[in-house]
Amino acid sequence: MSDNQGKKARRDEARERARVAREKEKARRRRNRTLTISGIIVGGLAVVSAIVLIVANSVQPAGPGPANMASDGILLHGVDGKIEPVATKAIPEGGQPTPTKQDDSVANITVYSDYMCPYCNQFETAQMSQIQQWVKDGSATLELHPFNLLDRVSQGSKYSTRSAAAAACVANYDPDAFLAYNTSLYENQPSENTTGLSNDKLASLAAAAGATNEKVASCITDQRFAGWVGDATNRVLNDKLPNSSLDKLTGTPTVIVNGKQYDGSLTDTNAFSAFVLQNGGKA
Repeated sequence: MSDNQGKKARRDEARERARVAREKEKARRRRNRTLTISGIIVGGLAVVSAIVLIVANSVQPAGPGPANMASDGILLHGVDGKIEPVATKAIPEGGQPTPTKQDDSVANITVYSDYMCPYCNQFETAQMSQIQQWVKDGSATLELHPFNLLDRVSQGSKYSTRSAAAAACVANYDPDAFLAYNTSLYENQPSENTTGLSNDKLASLAAAAGATNEKVASCITDQRFAGWVGDATNRVLNDKLPNSSLDKLTGTPTVIVNGKQYDGSLTDTNAFSAFVLQNGGKA
């Protein structure tokens, strides 16, 4: 083999080795790119899965409502000079409330309120003493509907929902203590734009109000009826209010007597008494 032929053969071998090396490098890059893309996809799916799991765990199913609140409220009437709750079954999961059948021979007083609403507290403080007396002597009934209109003013803690759900726990397990607990929630009402009372504090207030059933505390701290509060709130804000001429609720407190809304002074006991008498009551 001549020197020229030998040089040509060496050049061809070098070119072939270079070509093979280039092909190997291309193959290596393709593998790395594929692995990177696969890693991104797998990582993205993991993130999506984690987000789905977090969302799923944070959204509580509505579930059934509390016992003794079949109308989305608890009805209280007088029995032998005492105020007692009317027992009802719970709204089943996915079910609808059953409007209360009212007795037009007495004053049927219905109150829709939010435990963080200062105006609701004004009405409670000024009027509830005489309302309770009317209920005791059989001249009135009282139906209380807590809901969550003011969640937005509790710094993300959803105090309106939590307190209404706590009241539902008392209605469900210890309804005889409901009225006292309702009073206590107003006596201990937090200011708007605060986080409100903790669930543990709500549970301790329930015990102090006479809710002795051992299941009340865990019901409150677990927020068992938070989903129902959301459903009940959606109903009052979007549907016609039963036993009234109101197409929906627009503010708190909303007070209805025998179908007619009271729009007088929240703190004037004489004005409210006159309204009750005017609308069929015997106060």
